[in-house]
Amino acid sequence: MAVRTSRWPTLLATLLSIAAFDFFMVPPYFTFAVADGRYVVTFGVMFIVALVISGLTLRVRGQAEAARDRERKTSALYSLSRDLTRERKKDKLSEIAVKHIGEVFQSQVIILVSDERGRLAVWSTGTGTFAIDDKEMGVAQWVFENRQAAGFGTDTLRGAKALYLPMVASSGPIGVVGILPADGNQPFEPEQVHLLETFSNQTAMAMERVMLAQQAQKEHLNAETQSLRNVLLRSVSHDLRTPLTTITGATDALLRKGDGLDREKADELVRTIHSEAERLNRIVRNVLNMTRLESGAIQVRKDWQSLEEITGVVVGRLSERLKDRPLNLAIPGNLPLVPFDAMLMEQVLTNLFENVLQHTPPGTPMELSASMQNEGVVVELADRGPGIPPGQEEKIFEKFARGRSPGGGTGLGLSICRAIVEAHGGRIWAENRPGGGAAFRFLLPVEGTAALPSPEEES
Repeated sequence: MAVRTSRWPTLLATLLSIAAFDFFMVPPYFTFAVADGRYVVTFGVMFIVALVISGLTLRVRGQAEAARDRERKTSALYSLSRDLTRERKKDKLSEIAVKHIGEVFQSQVIILVSDERGRLAVWSTGTGTFAIDDKEMGVAQWVFENRQAAGFGTDTLRGAKALYLPMVASSGPIGVVGILPADGNQPFEPEQVHLLETFSNQTAMAMERVMLAQQAQKEHLNAETQSLRNVLLRSVSHDLRTPLTTITGATDALLRKGDGLDREKADELVRTIHSEAERLNRIVRNVLNMTRLESGAIQVRKDWQSLEEITGVVVGRLSERLKDRPLNLAIPGNLPLVPFDAMLMEQVLTNLFENVLQHTPPGTPMELSASMQNEGVVVELADRGPGIPPGQEEKIFEKFARGRSPGGGTGLGLSICRAIVEAHGGRIWAENRPGGGAAFRFLLPVEGTAALPSPEEES
């Protein structure tokens, strides 16, 4: 009886058992009279033994129920902590807290998180939450500012319809949890409130972890941006100084000597000014292009294009600088059309040519070829220069990576090539050639087939 009921039913069952023993087993039988006084002592011993056994049974049952209750609480806390640990987004953490608290306490839950000014804002909406009006928001704001529980079932602001608990982390309060019980007339027990505070603090620590990680990432990005800005300024200022000095010297000679210079010398100075101005233009163009690529301002607009035509445009534009270098173009006439952005692909080929011109001696032969492979079209620009230092095949595509030759550029040309090619869904790489020199290759994926022009468009 003690296993399933409380103390009083157990006492009643004990008395009934003694009475039944007296009625059926003690002479005179079938009466409650006792002829022998020793049976009274027996009844007393039976009653005391039954009391002791029932008390011990009730205590064991209470301990078992307490153990099961602790197990449920531990399991609920473990489940909440496990799910919170796996998540890295603050809004998802709110959804997890709402789900677990609502299931354990049969309640609707709302999470409010403070902003930079210390004002609370609803962070969780949807299933399992409840609407909050200005009065309830005022109670939640009081809880946040005073770090004390208030609302339904407490002695503070008891007129609120929900119980509000502060979410306190190691750095201080970060928000408030509102719990609206399913039975609006039955407040939470003290043990339930204690468990709710534990749930609230677990959620607060998880949110603090995510916010600290986001803050650390933001500071890291700021530091990296500042470092890149400093490197860019140093690189650009150094690269601008050389052509500007040359231009200043040439213009100064023209201004000072004027008509005193012979025609050949004057033409040489003008050509120098023009060449260095073009160099300045390339530096500024690469810096602007890299900035636009990283900011996402450049959009890839693919169209089916002829690789042979785009190559001809680039070679024609660089014809003056390529005049003393043997160039072999090996682009098959049956090469299919390739989907790419014409302007961006011109930039890739131009940067690759300029890279070869900067890092190979005059007269170095070059070869531009293209071939169709399973994945798409592979374009290759090869030379017979000094090649790439071992282990630098990947690093040369990083920003501000410079080669060994003096008078190089900003170190942005190849990184721009990689950014453009990857934006097309392709990849770019470099390797040394057998017999000397380097080869730069990039792959452009070809998906589908080019649409044939209609007879009206052909005419």
